Amino acid sequence: MNRRRFLSVSPLSAWAPTLVLRNGLSLERAQNQEGARFSDFDSQAFAALPPEKSYAFHNLLSNGGWQLRRAAHVYPTPSEMAIAESGWSISIKSGAGEPLRRAADDLRGYLSIGMNTQVQQEAPSSVADWASRKRAIIAGTRADLPGCGSSLTGSKDYELKVSEDRIVVCGYDELGAAHGLYNLEERMDLREAPFLPRDLNTVRHSLLKVRMTMSGLGWMEWPDQYLACVARHGFDAIFESVYSNPDGSVAPTWLADIPYGVSYRFRRQNPAHLRDVVRRAAGYGIRVYCPIIYHLDGTTQNEDGLRALVRNVVTQFPEVRGYVLLTEGFWYKTWFGAGGHGAIDLRDWVRNWAKGVSIVAEECYKLDPTVEVLPWDYNIDFRPFQADLKKFVIDQLAPSTIPLVTWENGKSLTFDGENGYVRDYSISEIGPSEVAAAQIAEAKKRGMRGIYTNADTWSSNQFGTFPYLPFPYQWYERYRALEEHGIDGTLECWSIGLKPNFVAEMRTWYCWSDAPTLEVLLRQIARRDFGPGSEELVLEAWKRFSAAIRMVPDTGPTAGGNNAVANPLFFEEPESHIMTLKHSFFDQQEWVEASNANPYWPYVFRDYLIYPDFTNQVNKAEEYAKPFSLKVFKKYLRLASAGMEKGLQSYRRAALNAPAAKKRNAFREVLLAEQIERMMRSNEAVLEFEDLRFRLAKTNDPSERLRMLGRMKEIVQEEITRTRASLETARRDSRLGFEWENDYMYWPEVLEKKLQLLQITLIEQIPAYQRKHS
Repeated sequence: MNRRRFLSVSPLSAWAPTLVLRNGLSLERAQNQEGARFSDFDSQAFAALPPEKSYAFHNLLSNGGWQLRRAAHVYPTPSEMAIAESGWSISIKSGAGEPLRRAADDLRGYLSIGMNTQVQQEAPSSVADWASRKRAIIAGTRADLPGCGSSLTGSKDYELKVSEDRIVVCGYDELGAAHGLYNLEERMDLREAPFLPRDLNTVRHSLLKVRMTMSGLGWMEWPDQYLACVARHGFDAIFESVYSNPDGSVAPTWLADIPYGVSYRFRRQNPAHLRDVVRRAAGYGIRVYCPIIYHLDGTTQNEDGLRALVRNVVTQFPEVRGYVLLTEGFWYKTWFGAGGHGAIDLRDWVRNWAKGVSIVAEECYKLDPTVEVLPWDYNIDFRPFQADLKKFVIDQLAPSTIPLVTWENGKSLTFDGENGYVRDYSISEIGPSEVAAAQIAEAKKRGMRGIYTNADTWSSNQFGTFPYLPFPYQWYERYRALEEHGIDGTLECWSIGLKPNFVAEMRTWYCWSDAPTLEVLLRQIARRDFGPGSEELVLEAWKRFSAAIRMVPDTGPTAGGNNAVANPLFFEEPESHIMTLKHSFFDQQEWVEASNANPYWPYVFRDYLIYPDFTNQVNKAEEYAKPFSLKVFKKYLRLASAGMEKGLQSYRRAALNAPAAKKRNAFREVLLAEQIERMMRSNEAVLEFEDLRFRLAKTNDPSERLRMLGRMKEIVQEEITRTRASLETARRDSRLGFEWENDYMYWPEVLEKKLQLLQITLIEQIPAYQRKHS
């Protein structure tokens, strides 16, 4: 997990001067001389898509509603039934719970606005006469609908029965009926019309006891429209109050002990706000999970304090379904980041941490035996050879708790005989990692209450500044692996959360049994989003994208995967900067570490910036690539970006062939994939440029110097072209660059600033260096 500090930086225009090169050429003129040469496709896409303001997507998800989804001139086939534009009703019995009522309202709204179809809502005292109702959608539970649902076995299961003039949605419980209604929306959305197979009769079992996600908008941001969207995507739980106790309290030494510097502060919870979220989420059938934050020290007084905290929290929030005990906020004595334990005896640390977990469970169960306690050992060493240590963690936990296992972290990687492992959340590998597989098996062997996992399922911090990653075949293999390993519950896509997209839609289908085959489902999505006739082109693109991601060696929340398109090529230390302390009695490096901002490029946390060591003691490119050699690292980035480009060739053709009503959305899909490719290529470019800069400072060979400078000019010219395309793409999709842990990592003005520096490097800095050393 990428815990970062926030530094408030003024807008660029507030402090960046108008730049004039020392040769007297204005930067604007220099840029115009280069020419904004876009590909034919990009030129058409940029012309078709209007610019968006930052956070436009946020406003849409917070306040937006249904849009027209029905295709023109589409008619039912002989094997389909149709809901007429008027004359139908939707019936749930009076007294039904709020989640089922909201799902019925949602379907009515979808049919009305999305399908131009009006249905009346009815609330009879009973729907037991469902078999005699005509031109009706009837939804209820097994008890409400005699003769239905005999094969349903657990919460969220549902049965759909369709005939010429009737649709029956029978849930094991009301939550199952609600998800059955949402599935009707999805089926009609894929068909782009209110049509269903006239003989549809399916029983769908929920494959997960709990399916949890986080907000895609920000910390504690759950407007009603967004909660409805979350429920529609098949979730029944959310993780909230991250890094803050629900009651607003903080462990006594919490702020002081995190070794990120004195300015690092997490938000404290407002209990009234949390109660409001819990209440409103319940109306959509969504339960809430929260953390318990506490610093354990092993003393009796400390244990008493923990017991009091737990009793207070559980008493104040009886509706909270469970508590996550994450080692980043629930820890023993010494806090450490993943892999940063140093000389600490991890087994002793685990024993004492697990003792704290047991105390939490004991106090929770005294008040409510149904509360779930989810210990999450994220920080504890997850390298591939630590399977025994990770099994030891499971063995120390009370069997009444539910381990939350990190799915892919630590999975071994090999490229050209060089070995590494997944450093953090990634989709390059399907998973589980060696240590996760060992923990899952151990938990099952012990007969624990369940086994949950934190798993990315449509987005990942490997490319965290994208709302989703269009690698459906790779994602699908992960879904299969989760099912095959018998995972009972999931926390999905930390911390990017949900922003609607076709991969998240696909994921929803595969959280229940009796889903369409992957090829059938993807073909339906491709037809809906790109238009008939382009299915093969779109599927070919998705296959190539899914193959490309498997070659990416850069894993976890890194500068290369998240910010490379906005990372400059630094030839010299920039002149523009915010406050520095180079000559002060204050220590500048300590200030940098405390603020986590580089004063020479303060637009992103320094963890997401590849910045040179201008003393030339450390080759930052080689350091970044470890444990792989820089040569192998760059090779596989090139292979991955080349695979993306092969897929993009057919993706672009599909978008250009899209009918007018679908073209804008198709363009956006392609531009997002292009931005991923540019992220890969810029990652390689930044590393190659920095490696050359470092070596340039070490060489006295004139011919070698000339060769390196020539190559550096080529890299800058290529990066200028890429950055211009990245800039125009970001202007048209406000989702790009945003990852709410860090807010916007890059935005259009930052890309403009990068372009300025690239021009200075090309037109001024490199030629000046050549003259000096000629």
